[in-house]
Amino acid sequence: MAQEQYPAFPLDAWRPTKETVHRFLQIVGKIRLAAGPRRNHWWHVSFHLTGNGVTTRPMRDPVSRQVFSVDFDFVGHRLAVRTLAGDEIAFPLAGRSVADFYELITTALADLGIGVRPRIPRPFDLPDADRPFAEDTEHRDYDQDAVSTYWRILSRVGLELEVAAAEYAGKVSPVHHFWHTFDIAMTRFSDRHVDSDPSTDPVTREAYSREVISSGFWFGDDETPEPAFYSYTAPAPDGLADRPLLPEAARWVDRGGSPLAVLPYEAVRGARDPGGDIQAFYRSAYRAGADLAGWPRDRECRHGVTDPVLS
Repeated sequence: MAQEQYPAFPLDAWRPTKETVHRFLQIVGKIRLAAGPRRNHWWHVSFHLTGNGVTTRPMRDPVSRQVFSVDFDFVGHRLAVRTLAGDEIAFPLAGRSVADFYELITTALADLGIGVRPRIPRPFDLPDADRPFAEDTEHRDYDQDAVSTYWRILSRVGLELEVAAAEYAGKVSPVHHFWHTFDIAMTRFSDRHVDSDPSTDPVTREAYSREVISSGFWFGDDETPEPAFYSYTAPAPDGLADRPLLPEAARWVDRGGSPLAVLPYEAVRGARDPGGDIQAFYRSAYRAGADLAGWPRDRECRHGVTDPVLS
């Protein structure tokens, strides 16, 4: 049953499709960035999960003032742009290069009278960051079976992250899918401010202006070419990598000079209780960072209960 819930999904098996879909998400994410009201720690730029894909959520066009949303349907494999007035333009995702996709979505926005466009219409932090989306005819792979599997895994992991997020009564982010790194995550925050060097890039300064413990899942990348669950504490307290992790397959790795807790996806696939192992991992990684950083225990709430009688 565990292997049916979490099917085999090695990065190399769908890398060309992932690279195409990642750029599709970045195009729509940059529209969200330009049209969504700003939230602390960049919460406004990410996608939220729906019953069949991911959504930008409603946003307001700064040009026409229309309210609209953009939705990926990874079951029907289509993209839809919808306005609050009920107008909709949709098109299939398969068989499109990144350039095709960019032309189709910008044309759909124009036909709906929506003026917003990506402010920087190029990939963010990808190898082809200097190439405009409108010129990318290279990335065009779209394996529908692979995308369906990606979506099913994303949905199951999203629910596990919701469970983990419920154990903290302090400030905690939504469970959201980031188009920057193609991961899904939720983050707990302490009230302590973090001083950063003014020369640090503004994305990082905003993301880490408070102490955080983040938990998530990514589908693999060039540096770590396997899907995995992860967690990190920022700033990382001394001795973090010496703290124990659960289950046995979990380990600390160095990523960017800081300890990163990692639980390989393959280890969860073979587990008798995958959900239990995932929660044990997130809980042990959180406890490692929270104890060393001195986070108060009274912000924890098992099963999402803060009612003093029930708890």
